[in-house]
Amino acid sequence: MKLINRLDHIDRPYRNAVITIGNFDGVHIGHQSLFHEVIEKAEEIGGTSIAMTFDPHPLRVVNHSKTLSLITLVEHKLELICASGIDVLICIPFTHEFAAMSARSFVELLVNQVGIKAIIAGKDYTFGREREGNVDLLKRLGQEMGFEVLISEWIEASVARPGIRPGRISSTRIRDLISKGKVASAKKLLGRFYQIRGPVVSGRNRGGKLLGFPTANVVLQEELCPKTGVYAVTVECLARQFMGVANIGYSPTFSDNIFTVEVHILDFHNDIYGKHVRVNFVKRIRDEIRFSGVTELSNQIRKDIAYAREVLSQLVSPA
Repeated sequence: MKLINRLDHIDRPYRNAVITIGNFDGVHIGHQSLFHEVIEKAEEIGGTSIAMTFDPHPLRVVNHSKTLSLITLVEHKLELICASGIDVLICIPFTHEFAAMSARSFVELLVNQVGIKAIIAGKDYTFGREREGNVDLLKRLGQEMGFEVLISEWIEASVARPGIRPGRISSTRIRDLISKGKVASAKKLLGRFYQIRGPVVSGRNRGGKLLGFPTANVVLQEELCPKTGVYAVTVECLARQFMGVANIGYSPTFSDNIFTVEVHILDFHNDIYGKHVRVNFVKRIRDEIRFSGVTELSNQIRKDIAYAREVLSQLVSPA
């Protein structure tokens, strides 16, 4: 797969390019289905399958939404799209200048520079300056400029994943589930566990010395943080996967009101300060609770670890 970071890095139009365009935050199973359609169409016409996305998220530029939390950071998003089997991934720097491009000019760019022969889009797809372009305009421009427009149907969540309430699979819906701590439900729509990534930094030096359970303190970047509470997680570090218990919140037992993401990695004794880890949220165990003191908190942590082992034993092989 080829990654293009600027349109002017494209030397010549691709052969019979089939493209889909979007933010693809989360790269959920709806997005994955869309990529599959692009790949199938490209194979049908002997062409090139292409996905186009943006960095930063357009809302951060157009609406100045600095508080918008992402399901997947751009590095993670690109990794997931690459894994879909797409031939070419174009990640456009989204600037005010790019946002000001007219709908027609954007389509002309796709035709002349990328070489599209087909575009696959959802029925609510909009594009161009102030979202002036829609599917109807896209179809008219397709007839004029010689490319096919295929409309992909939304995936119904309850059909794709039994046990999930009806409705369209969307990044907004997944973001809502994660923010409510419903990580197991989010997993059904993502097709994988929700993951945060970040460096391990020094914490308050309480986990190991005071409680007997050393923790890795993970610094969040711009990704969405699950609801405060205790979670069964898997942790990817040092080229391996481990079981763990994560606490997200303010440690109310100690009353210092400092927000942290702390992960106790089970059966782990390595020094990983400064290293990046990936934490996959499998199941929410409980709310954060204020305990009477260190002893009561330590006893509860032991119970959390025992429960997490039971939950995670089918996911992580013993060393």
